[in-house]
Parts: sequence; C-alpha cells; structure tokens
Amino acid sequence: MLLGKKRKLGRKIDEINVGERLEITETIEDKDLLLYLGLTDDNNPLFIQHDYASLTPFKKPVVPQIMLMGFITSSISKFLPGPGSSILKQNLSFPNPVYHYATIILNFEVTEVQSENHHITIAVKGQDESKEVIIDGEIVVCPPYAPRSITARTFDNF
Repeated sequence: MLLGKKRKLGRKIDEINVGERLEITETIEDKDLLLYLGLTDDNNPLFIQHDYASLTPFKKPVVPQIMLMGFITSSISKFLPGPGSSILKQNLSFPNPVYHYATIILNFEVTEVQSENHHITIAVKGQDESKEVIIDGEIVVCPPYAPRSITARTFDNF
C-alpha cells in the first residue's frame, strides 16, 4: 500500500503457464538516450559522439546495452508477470548493435514454471526493424507473492 491505496499486483506463480508470450515494441528517441546518459553519468563516446563512432566498426553511435536491459526489466515489471515481481538472474547476449532512433521488438516467452522455488524462466529475443537479432537470452523471475494480512500471525503466541 502507498498512502492508503492498494496497488494491483501482477500474476502469481499459479496463474502463469509455460508458453505464455508477450511482445513489446519500443522506439529509441533522443530524450530516452539523454535521460539514461544523464542519470548514469555515462559519457562513453560510442553512445553519443558521431565523430568518434564513425571511426569504429559501428560507424555511428549505439544505444547502451544496459538501456536495452531496462526495456526488458520494465516489461517484466509491468506485464509478465507484472507488478511485484523481481528479477533473480539474467543471461543476455547482444549480438548486434542498436542504433539511435531504432524501433526494437522484444519477444518474451515463459519456458519454465518452478512452483517449488517460486520462480519462472522467460526466454527473451529482440530484433530491430531490419529483423537483426539484437538481444538473446533468458531471465529468471520471482513472480509477486500474494500479500499476507498484517494480522495473519497475531495470535501465533497464544
């Protein structure tokens, strides 16, 4: 609860099934890049300096990979399984760069549900608008727990 309002939680582990899918599309705008770079104080010239990037194999500035991970974690927090979930482990690769102004498509699929450990595994695949693979991997997530009443254990000592 925040200021007396209940927040809607995502789906509990018993409400999630192997094979569930989610697709998210994001477009990388200047404002997104500048907010990220300002927030993290990351001044890597590969991310923002056209003159430097033109001298590299990338030829132009790229989007920071950690920023792409932010889109993934946000999608997990908002949609699959949703609010109240927590990422336990991630194993991601970034085989191709993402350039400024790109539109990316992120595909998520639940590949494993482990009720006994209270976690799920989600495969993550990402492509740019040219269908180049930009992200590949998996994330282990702890879905939200059902909240317990604050009085649930009141009489345990009696």
